[in-house]
Amino acid sequence: MQVHQTDFSTGSVRRNILEVAVPLTAAQLLNLLYNIVDRIYIGMIPEVGQMALGGLGLCFPIIMMVTAFTNLFGGGSPLCGIARGAGDEKEAERIMGNAFVMLVLSGAVLMAVGLVFHKPILYLFGASDVTYQYAADYIVIYLLGTIPVMIALGMNPYINSQGFPKIGMMTVFLGAFVNIVLDPLFIFVFRMGVRGAATATALSQLLSAVWVLKFLTGRQAALRLKKDSLKLSAVRVKNIMALGLSSFVMAFTNSLVQVTCNSTLQQFGGDMYISIMTILNSIREIAQTPANGLTSGSSPVLSFNYGERQYKKVRQGIWFTAWVCIIYTLIIWGLIFLFPKIFIGIFNRDAALLEKAVPAIHVYFFGFFMMALQFSGQNAFTALGKAKYAVFFSMLRKVVIVVPLTLILPRVGGLGVMGVFLAEPISNFIGGTACFVTMLRTVMPELKKEE
Repeated sequence: MQVHQTDFSTGSVRRNILEVAVPLTAAQLLNLLYNIVDRIYIGMIPEVGQMALGGLGLCFPIIMMVTAFTNLFGGGSPLCGIARGAGDEKEAERIMGNAFVMLVLSGAVLMAVGLVFHKPILYLFGASDVTYQYAADYIVIYLLGTIPVMIALGMNPYINSQGFPKIGMMTVFLGAFVNIVLDPLFIFVFRMGVRGAATATALSQLLSAVWVLKFLTGRQAALRLKKDSLKLSAVRVKNIMALGLSSFVMAFTNSLVQVTCNSTLQQFGGDMYISIMTILNSIREIAQTPANGLTSGSSPVLSFNYGERQYKKVRQGIWFTAWVCIIYTLIIWGLIFLFPKIFIGIFNRDAALLEKAVPAIHVYFFGFFMMALQFSGQNAFTALGKAKYAVFFSMLRKVVIVVPLTLILPRVGGLGVMGVFLAEPISNFIGGTACFVTMLRTVMPELKKEE
């Protein structure tokens, strides 16, 4: 198969960003289908769909931990872009090889720990005796596929950093397509229920992992996984982790926030509100994916041009990404505000759940466009190798703002469960503004000076 490679050194920076971002966004939407399709089918299981959906929501923090470690090593891909931009392809291959080894090792450890301790962990995360069994049925099978999951998701950014976004899109397209086909077969035809959804996901991710490895060891890749590139270097691993730390912290803190939300909702509202939070999280993931795709698509372009000292192009790319994200998130906020029942009904149409979920979604998504500032600012820091800033603002929004507010607000003025949903928009306004303004006052002047 002939594949097209984008040359980041020529042409308009906007065109280059879109050439990477469009297939990457499609890939991320397809990747989202792995979990979203599971939630849609599980929520529609007759009689037990609502409780099963809540059980699946309890698994999110564990899945986010797997994602966090995937990001820790997959997030080092901008180093490849910078090395390629500087003309050092050997070093770029060594970075990629070290990342692969660390993904496999950390995946093995996470799988073992999760399988041994999943029961106390799920109860700690807010499980009841009713929802625990659904959560356990899903997470045990999911954990058995940890290593393929981490290879597929963690190595795909290294394909994109080489200028092969369509190959990266195919990685998740293959797996997502198989998952969509297998989910109803395993859940309803074979009557495996939640276990069927987990089995379909694990098999799909295995297929994606095989595709990634086939490409990265083949002739058409610009950078290949070779035996000599797999030798670990402490300095190289440290640099990969330093740059991936921002994405790690984002996923880790998402896990922490989800644990805090679920346990607080269990205390103030019970199992139904955990199901509602599962639905709202799913809608947010769908809504923010195009913005994530654009910022992720701009990252290899920004990294390459930064390594090539094309600072004007870097500034243009940052502004282009920010404005498109802001306009998109304003539109999607309006749609969710006007048609909340349509979005909620994708996952569950129970009348009692809809009655409680509509006010919750209005509060949770208020000022959603402020997330665009967080995405744009954080992506600029990460793409240019400024890991400390990116990590700080990840911690600020989630750990410093969301978690304390989630614990405090339900106890203020009788807010109850609405206090949990209110913590999200407050964090978007404070964290997003702080991140973007800091980027404007640090990165932009530095780039202007270097021109």
